Amino acid sequence: MIATPAANAALIALLAAVMCAVSIVLLRPLLQRYALARPNARSSHKIPTPQGAGIAVVGATLVVGGAFASVLGFAPLTMLFVAVPMLGLVGLVDDIRPIPVLPRFILQGLAVGLVVFSAPDDLRLFLIPLAVERTLLLIAGLWFVNLVNFMDGLDLMTVAEAVPITATLVLFGLSGELPWPPTAIAAALCGAMLGFAPFNRPVAEVFLGDVGSLPIGLLLGWGLLHLAWQGYIAAALLLPLYYLVDATFTLLRRMARREPFWAAHRTHFYQRATDNGFTVAAVVREVFILNIALAALTMLSVGLHSPAADAILVVFGLGAVTWVLSRFSRPRR
Repeated sequence: MIATPAANAALIALLAAVMCAVSIVLLRPLLQRYALARPNARSSHKIPTPQGAGIAVVGATLVVGGAFASVLGFAPLTMLFVAVPMLGLVGLVDDIRPIPVLPRFILQGLAVGLVVFSAPDDLRLFLIPLAVERTLLLIAGLWFVNLVNFMDGLDLMTVAEAVPITATLVLFGLSGELPWPPTAIAAALCGAMLGFAPFNRPVAEVFLGDVGSLPIGLLLGWGLLHLAWQGYIAAALLLPLYYLVDATFTLLRRMARREPFWAAHRTHFYQRATDNGFTVAAVVREVFILNIALAALTMLSVGLHSPAADAILVVFGLGAVTWVLSRFSRPRR
């Protein structure tokens, strides 16, 4: 390893970006042949586009991040390195031939459960029985994995979400607020997403696919959970707040209308924005700016480390998210 943590993090991100970009170039002919995502009524793209670049993103994250993280102990990553490929395999099969809802959720739950229930018993969030807390984390993790998948519906959308989250986690790691293993994985995922970005900018040459969005959801959730385990629960909620609000509100609205909430649709706020006259680039730009603002609030939350400040910052965060969602839900002038 290089002398300073900052240099280590930069090297991790650079290696992951290069590995991801090279892998996409090598994989693209194969994906073009076997993994085309064809437009339908729920799609945001207009022409058949290969999907499956998540193989490169997740592979680069695990190889580069795992190599650097294991220097200070591989044990915390063992189950993660089983669960992430497992989720990727579920996503790969679902990309090629859709899996029925119930078996898909069961397989996803097994992957998330491996991570949640293998964590050391001393990592706690609340003063409730451990079994109850871990069960709640399983449900939350399963929802988070799926909401990242649901929100991966526009070019660069997942980049605009994952890069600010992972970059902020790296900064917390460099300041000593986050352990080294999740810091290394966050740096690798940040770099891999940056390596993927040139291929996914509008109009995208390749998509992540479920093989990418599901494992990325688990990796992000795992990093945020470690932040919460350090005592920064509000910060762990603030960072992904846009995805949490958009996906959760949309799910509840579809359930209230008795719609099949598990089925693909075009009713997320970011999808409605494109129907209301926003360009893809404009939507992604606003989401990215919002996520930078949420990252700033997160840093304040960690720096102040006060329940009163956390409450105020969460209110500000919800206000910012609500303002963006209200813009997306109205026709653009």
